[in-house]
Amino acid sequence: MAKKAAPEPLQPIIVKKIIVEEHGGHHGGAWKVAYADFVTAMMAFFLLMWLLGATDEKQRKGIADYFSPTLAQVKRDSAGGKGMFGGSSVTDPDKYPHKKAKQVGEQSIDTPRKATETLADKSNKDRNQKSIPKSITAKEFEKRVREQLKKNPETAKLMSNVRFTDTKEGLRIDIIDEADFSMFALATNSLQSRAIELIGQVAKIIDTVDNALIIRGHTDSLPYASGQSMNNWLLSSARAEATRQELVRQGVAIHRMARIEGVADTEPYNPADPNDDRNRRISITMKTK
Repeated sequence: MAKKAAPEPLQPIIVKKIIVEEHGGHHGGAWKVAYADFVTAMMAFFLLMWLLGATDEKQRKGIADYFSPTLAQVKRDSAGGKGMFGGSSVTDPDKYPHKKAKQVGEQSIDTPRKATETLADKSNKDRNQKSIPKSITAKEFEKRVREQLKKNPETAKLMSNVRFTDTKEGLRIDIIDEADFSMFALATNSLQSRAIELIGQVAKIIDTVDNALIIRGHTDSLPYASGQSMNNWLLSSARAEATRQELVRQGVAIHRMARIEGVADTEPYNPADPNDDRNRRISITMKTK
C-alpha cells in the first residue's frame, strides 16, 4: 500500500506595516506665512524710504496731515458689542462724551469737540501762524527780500534787477531786464535759468504772507517779428502766466493768484525811451488787505 504524501508546510503570512512619517516642518506652510509677512514689511520699508527721498519737507507734512486721525475715538460700548446682536439700538441712550443739543424726535449724532477740526482748518491755522503780521511795512518787506537774495551768490548779483514800489494796490516787486540780464529767451515766454533762481528766492519771502497777488507782464515797444500770429500783448500775457506757473512750482499757493495781466508796452518803466531794456519786466504786486 502506497504511503500517503506528507502535507505541505503552511507558508507564513507576512503582514508588512508601513508607517508614513509626517513631513518635516520645512515642508509645511507656516514658514510661507512668516516669509510673506517679512516681504510685505520690507516692501513698506522701501516705499517709506522712497517717499522720504522723493518729497520735500512741505510735501511730507501734507502727507502726514492727510493720515492724521480726524475721527473721534468713541467708547467701545456705544456702537457695537462683543457678542452676537450685542450692538446698541437707535433707542438706547447716547454714550458719547460730548453731546450736541438734539431736537424733538431726532436721534443726535455726537462727536468729541476735537474731531470738528478739519484738514482745511489745520492748513489755514499753519498758514496764519507763519504769516508776517499785517502791520508790516513795504520797507520791512523789501528788507526781507533783499536779505533772502543775499544768501545766494547767484541771486546777489541780480539785486539791481529787483525794484520795489509802494502803490495804491499794494507793494509792487518789479523784476526788470538789463543789458546783461534777461528773464526770458528772446521773443519767447521761456524763463532763463537765472530768472528761475531769482523767482525762487522771491517766492520764499512771498510765501511767508498770505496777500493776494497780481502778476503783470510788460514788453518794450519793439514790434514782434512774427507779424500777425504773435504780438507784444500776447507775449506779455504769456510771460505773466509763465511767472505765475513758476511761483506756484516754487511753493506759492495757487489760490493767492488774484489777477494775471499782459499790458504790452503801455506802462513803460522808462517813458523817455520806449525801447529801453528795462521796459521788459515782470511786476508782482502784493495786494493790500
